[in-house]
Amino acid sequence: MKKVLTGIDIGSDLIKIVVTEVYENHFYTLAATNVHTSGVKKGLITDSLAVIDSLKEGLKEIKEMLGIQITKAIITIPSNDRELSITSGEAEIMGEEQTVTATDILACLQDATTHKVSDDRELVTVIPIAFHIDDAKDGVKNPIGMTGSMLSAKVVIGTVPRENITPIMNIMKQAGIEVVDYVFGETGDYYAARTKELDSKVGAIINIGYDTMKVAVYNKGIMIKNEIVETGARTVDQDMMYMYKINRKTARKIRKEFAVASRKYASESEKITVTNKFGEEVTIDQMELASVIEARLLDLLSLAKKQINILTNREISYIIITGGISEMLGFKYVSTMALKDIASVLNMTSMGIRNNIFSSAFGITQYLNDKLSLRGKDYSMVNDVESNELVTPEKKTTTITNESIINKVFGYFFDK
Repeated sequence: MKKVLTGIDIGSDLIKIVVTEVYENHFYTLAATNVHTSGVKKGLITDSLAVIDSLKEGLKEIKEMLGIQITKAIITIPSNDRELSITSGEAEIMGEEQTVTATDILACLQDATTHKVSDDRELVTVIPIAFHIDDAKDGVKNPIGMTGSMLSAKVVIGTVPRENITPIMNIMKQAGIEVVDYVFGETGDYYAARTKELDSKVGAIINIGYDTMKVAVYNKGIMIKNEIVETGARTVDQDMMYMYKINRKTARKIRKEFAVASRKYASESEKITVTNKFGEEVTIDQMELASVIEARLLDLLSLAKKQINILTNREISYIIITGGISEMLGFKYVSTMALKDIASVLNMTSMGIRNNIFSSAFGITQYLNDKLSLRGKDYSMVNDVESNELVTPEKKTTTITNESIINKVFGYFFDK
């Protein structure tokens, strides 16, 4: 059976869906789409019906690409009002000859979270910092196969207010999606950029969304601080709307199809003519527009840099920038102007999604695979029949219950 994982990321402007196949620990994109949505403001749901309609549209597009209906997914959860804390747990090693197994790891992580989450909050992530066998001082990332009598772990747990999660879970249910797991979008961004080198460093990732800009600091691959800045790519559209008296739809189209991020990449001869809100024809000069966009991007990146300095006083080894606007021609040049050589733009290399708008949706499938591996689970979001349909060429051409959300997630990983 193929190992297929689906990630869904609901943003303020777009819903992104990515379906990946995991083969020999490599990720191959089977299908990906993004659809515009309303009903989300600054990461939080404001109109469930509008989001459901957009999500169903995206799922329909995925079905047309794959020939099967996607019914399960890992999803992103807004990190608004999130809390991160370090806790610890331990468990007696019960494996044969006191060899650590996935069952021992699950028991240790469960102990680390017991009575650690208040009733009004939901657990989103349990990220191990290190495991220790007995009194060993040196920790390891994966203790499976090691021997001893006691397994202990230091972990970072992330929680959010329950009201952040419930609307999204209801939306998924109405759209026919069973939520297998959920995680912060910032975690997905890290996994999309992750390398062995990054796993040993302290750095930051900036995701410039439409309404908000997410700034997160990571230490050895674990998010330790983050902040949501209430500004984003929308300001670029607003600048154009003000300058040329055009509507948002026209501004968005210009940003994606004509505009560049810097004067260095603009041409004096490039011009387009559009109709403004008053029915008048307006000629837009690419060089003039680039000056405005460059100034706005420098402001956004300067704001992000200040936020990083507020979040940590540690020496930062890298700053990676993602989000749809980072795909603009010349954006790398502007990011270097603002953040110097420490900055880089995320380079999505998976076939089919070479666009940074998919960084969170793609990265969370990698996170889930990593999580499943540590817990000794071999899992696919499609069954044998669907898997066979998925690989057949002709096919390609043609609830929330009273049970708590956290019990559902833990039930899947700990009880089965």
